[in-house]
Amino acid sequence: MSLTAKQYDEVIHVCRDLFTKKMRDYGSAWRILRLPSLTDQIFIKAQRIRGLQQNAQRRVDEGEVSEFMGIINYCTMALIQLKLGVVEQPDLDVDQATALYDQELHLTKSLMMDKNHDYGEAWRDMRVSSLTDLILQKLLRVKQIEDNHGKTLVSEGIDANYQDMINYSVFALIHLGMISVKAPKK
Repeated sequence: MSLTAKQYDEVIHVCRDLFTKKMRDYGSAWRILRLPSLTDQIFIKAQRIRGLQQNAQRRVDEGEVSEFMGIINYCTMALIQLKLGVVEQPDLDVDQATALYDQELHLTKSLMMDKNHDYGEAWRDMRVSSLTDLILQKLLRVKQIEDNHGKTLVSEGIDANYQDMINYSVFALIHLGMISVKAPKK
């Protein structure tokens, strides 16, 4: 399990670096996005990943890695929006946004570690395509919850679904070899 924690941290470090660089370029313009808009951005990225996995020909020179990273960062933005609400103008500087990013990813990693313990690292035997399908399923669930104005009868809320999508994306990036900390050969 300590290997998973190290690999997770390495993936998040790269995603966090990209997030902070984009914050320096664009500021917190994303703070004006309503949750359904963020969900749709994540959906576009997941659909593109699925298309890349199914289609032999690519017309844009970006692969699955950048799209999974985008899912992680957009889901984190959505978690921040859930807590802070939507604003009319950007209101966070780089340090504030990064601190919020770190808080959400700390909670999300803790959830992953608990689930990973209970599931016995089953994700290591999963295909990246299955992780993509699970992300798409979570997105359809989030869209339904959004259409129900955030209300669920017996199911997890939107936040848990965003956290699961982050964790599935981290697992996919580990499988895709984005990190340097490797699992021992079987």
